[in-house]
Amino acid sequence: METPEPGRSRPADGRITFLPSSLLWHQLFTGITLFTFLILFSGTLPAQPVLRSSVKGTVVDRQTLSPLPGATVLLLDSNPQIGTNADANGHFNLNGIPIGKQRIKVTYVGYVPYVSDEITVSSGKETDVTITMQETVISAGEVEIKGDYKKYGAINKMATVSVRPFSVDETFRFAGSYNDPARMAANFAGVTSGVDNRNDIIVRGNSPIGLQWRIDGMEIPNPNHFAAVGTTGGPVTVLNNNLLTNSDFFTGAFPASYGNALSGVFDMRMRTGNNEKHEYWFGIGWNGLEFGAEGPFSKKSKASYMFSYRYSLLAVLSYFGFKFDAVPFYQDLNFKFVIPTKKAGVFTLEGIGGLSYIELFDSRKGRSDWMFPDYGENLSNGSNLFAGGISHQIFHDPSLRIKNQLYFVASKVNTRIDSFSTVPVHPTLWAGEQSSENKFSYDLQVFKKFSAKNSLETGVTLDYFDMSFADSMLWKGQFQVHTGSRESMIFLRGYGQWQHRFSDQFRATVGIYGSRLFLNNTWAVEPRLGLEWLINSSHSITAGGGMFSQVQPHVIYFIQSRLPDGTIVQSNRNLDFSRCWQVALGYNFLPTEFLHFKTELYYQHLYDIPVKYSIPTYSLINQGHEFFLDRQYSDSLVNLGSGENYGLEFTFERFLHKHYYFLFTSSFFNSVYGGYDGVGRSTAFDVKYALNAAGGYELVIGKRKWGVMSFGLRATFAGGNPYVPYDVDATVKNGEPMPDWQNSYQSSYPEYKRLSVRFGLKRNLPGFNLEFMLDLQYRTNYTNVYLQRINPKTGEIRNFFSMGFFPMATWRIQF
Repeated sequence: METPEPGRSRPADGRITFLPSSLLWHQLFTGITLFTFLILFSGTLPAQPVLRSSVKGTVVDRQTLSPLPGATVLLLDSNPQIGTNADANGHFNLNGIPIGKQRIKVTYVGYVPYVSDEITVSSGKETDVTITMQETVISAGEVEIKGDYKKYGAINKMATVSVRPFSVDETFRFAGSYNDPARMAANFAGVTSGVDNRNDIIVRGNSPIGLQWRIDGMEIPNPNHFAAVGTTGGPVTVLNNNLLTNSDFFTGAFPASYGNALSGVFDMRMRTGNNEKHEYWFGIGWNGLEFGAEGPFSKKSKASYMFSYRYSLLAVLSYFGFKFDAVPFYQDLNFKFVIPTKKAGVFTLEGIGGLSYIELFDSRKGRSDWMFPDYGENLSNGSNLFAGGISHQIFHDPSLRIKNQLYFVASKVNTRIDSFSTVPVHPTLWAGEQSSENKFSYDLQVFKKFSAKNSLETGVTLDYFDMSFADSMLWKGQFQVHTGSRESMIFLRGYGQWQHRFSDQFRATVGIYGSRLFLNNTWAVEPRLGLEWLINSSHSITAGGGMFSQVQPHVIYFIQSRLPDGTIVQSNRNLDFSRCWQVALGYNFLPTEFLHFKTELYYQHLYDIPVKYSIPTYSLINQGHEFFLDRQYSDSLVNLGSGENYGLEFTFERFLHKHYYFLFTSSFFNSVYGGYDGVGRSTAFDVKYALNAAGGYELVIGKRKWGVMSFGLRATFAGGNPYVPYDVDATVKNGEPMPDWQNSYQSSYPEYKRLSVRFGLKRNLPGFNLEFMLDLQYRTNYTNVYLQRINPKTGEIRNFFSMGFFPMATWRIQF
């Protein structure tokens, strides 16, 4: 077998920082702020007329997504009344809507009335909404239809428990989110984050690896720049929230339409571009320099396009001579083209892609800024991602919908680490990696609504993987090869689920999910159940549970082991799935239309977790807490490990109304595992508790609402992550970092504390709007440890901390 280039599975490590020097940042921030204030407050324009815009959208059945022609759409609190009816395709258009916060009500014979949350109407940008309505089980002639749309209800009609829908506005609104859906989700109950400079999502004590990312039905790998093979987080997201629409986030017990995940599912959805008017936006901020556009292909067609391109802001500034500690080069493109036809259904072409590269070289710094006084590292990391495909959706009749989707996903990681010391001075190769994965997928979904009471959904997915893994590291004077092969495999999955609504108050969803991995012929059949009881308009009880499984991170299957006779084998190739069963029970209470209280109790038992005979405390269940997926100790694994997560969660929130909102969440849980020795220990994610408080106020400026000033606040307090300490004596003796496996996860880092403040200004002008946002984060005076390293020569252990004070500004114009 050909020996791969020496490498190691380490992407950009915890030293990543994208900040310029404090002086440069101060100058840049001051310039942007002064410019924005001049624009936003350059006179109140007393002669300016009342600014108006449009609200448009589509009204569809919640189960089938078929249009509801003739639905009545009204703008609440309008005088005179503004309203319209949906056309034959369910489309509607409300013109002449005053800018500001508005609410709409939709009614349709035989359906539960819908009342929206507050919708932001701005100049220079039409507001587009999709309204899903629930058919009543009892006809309107038999009983009066009461109630309205549940604001906490999932977008996925089969979901009942452990799901939190969210709007794209929340990714802009919450302080400290950086317009990133993953960082926004860290506010939700049951969710904790790993470290500040990454957006890993830890759900109910599970590894971030257990999370599945989806976008419009496409299962995608890590959607972040500077990503690592097998991980799900990163410092900068590839996803652009300007193109997203309302989506679901699951924290467990998800329905049968989701599989190959143990902890949660982030089910993202892209909106459809404006098919009547061309619109544009430009922005500068944390995620880069951005330009986007959307509009119709022609006036004669309802086909639309939408795209957004971003490029690293610091990379642009570096071209003009600005100096930074490290320059992150990254760029990404999100796009969606929708082509409806009169008889052949709707065709959609969409995708996301990102390129990133960074160099973190200690050799470019003074000796006092090396990782250790006598030791330094030069790290270069690049990662690429593309996920895109074409889908076709057609209604054979209003009750039968069929969707076919063909998509391609590609990811690539290149990493090189050179080390140096006072002797020798010149950097020499220590570790590196060259890995890539390509996936070709076909997905078929069929949905049939038999009546208002009964509906059926089935689907099948076929994945073909083409993969190449090559990495190794210098260990005791020789390169230790971890992977070095070209591989392929097929993964087949299918599901079916039936929902029966006994009444408008009670429904049950039963389903089954099955999968087979042809690499080693492992398989799974998993039943699922979900229940919801609407006691009345204010109280409801939800429950769900089932069995779940997940293939191992693909690279794990192909890690090499050297037998005593010198033979090289892939000792993990026959690993089974990691599996679990879990149950959840929830209670919802709405004291008023805009207040929501929720509590959930859950239990999860994990089994068939890969563990290691030679290191009895090792378990793959703890992977994902570092900046890379470990391969040095991940060979010769067997499916004999276990774990359990159980806890109680509380949520109390006020939906945005009359200018203010808030969200308070608390999670109390235990997360334990058993290695090969079967002894129960805390997992790497057993922080025990997490408390979050977020809220804000929006002050409307001027009688004609020409501006909005917003204030946001977020506070987080959580326990510290357990970790595996270093064995100092063994490290110095061997000249290599040696973990103290006997004391795995008995010690924890200090408690995590963070305070985030957001200040925003928005100005509406004829034909366009301007917006400026400033995020200020304070991380309790450098007490949040995100990385610990040991000097293999001296045994000195050094903690690396999150940045104490972190300001970030964003500026955007829409026209």
